[in-house]
Amino acid sequence: MMDAYTVLAGSYDRLTRDVDYERWADYAQRHFAKQKRPVETVLELGCGTGSLTRLLARRGYAVTALDLSPDMLAVAEQKCRGLNARFLCQDMTKFGWIGPVDAVVSGLDSVNYVTKPRKLLKMFQSVHENLSPGGLFLFDVKTPAALEGADGETCLDEDEGLYCVWRADYYPRRRVCAYGLDLFLRQEDGSWLRGGEYHEEYAYTMEELDGFLREAGFRRVRQYGDKTMTAPGPGAERVFFTARKDG
Repeated sequence: MMDAYTVLAGSYDRLTRDVDYERWADYAQRHFAKQKRPVETVLELGCGTGSLTRLLARRGYAVTALDLSPDMLAVAEQKCRGLNARFLCQDMTKFGWIGPVDAVVSGLDSVNYVTKPRKLLKMFQSVHENLSPGGLFLFDVKTPAALEGADGETCLDEDEGLYCVWRADYYPRRRVCAYGLDLFLRQEDGSWLRGGEYHEEYAYTMEELDGFLREAGFRRVRQYGDKTMTAPGPGAERVFFTARKDG
C-alpha cells in the first residue's frame, strides 16, 4: 500500500463527481448568516483537493485550508490559484495557532477519519482556541448506522482511463469501518499503473461528539439532518453539528 491519497489524489475529483459541493457551500453560508457577527475568515480542516475551498473563496471568504496529504494539496493549490486561499500541510488533529478565524468547517466526514477519540478531543480544543469569540464550528459525520451498514459493500467506478474498486468491512470491537481500495490508471503508453490504499473511519456516537465539543469549551451545540436546518431523524446516516464559542 502507498501513503494515503498518494495515488488517489490525481483521480479524487473524477471519483467524487457525485458530491454536490455547491450545496455544501450553500449550507455553510446558511449557518454563517445566522451568526451575530459577519463571517469573513474561514479555516477548513481536511480540505482534500480544495473543491469546497474554491467555492468558499469565490464567495468572498478568506480561507485557510489544512490537509495531511501533500499530493491532495498540490491539486488544491492549482485549483484555487488566484483566489484568497492559503494551504497548510498539517495534521488536523495536531495543528496549533492559526486564527483567529470567524468559522471553522470540516466536510465529507473528515471527523470520522480521526480514529482515536482523544485525538479528536484535542482537535476540538484546537478549533475552539482558533475561533474568535462568537465563532462557529460546522462539520458533518457518518453515523454508526451508516458505517455498520456499509459492511461488506463493494463499489466500482470506471472511465476510459481509470478503474477503481473498493470494499468496506466493519469491525464492531474496534468501531471502525475499513476501506481497501485498488486503483488502476491508464498511462500514456497504454499500460496500466496499479495503486492501493487503505482508510478507516471511526463510528462516533452523537452523544460522544456532543460531549467532546462541550469538554473542548463549546456551549451551544446543535445537531441537524443532512444539509437541513432541522434535527436529524431516526436512522440518519449523516449528521451535521454546529458548535459556537461564547463571546
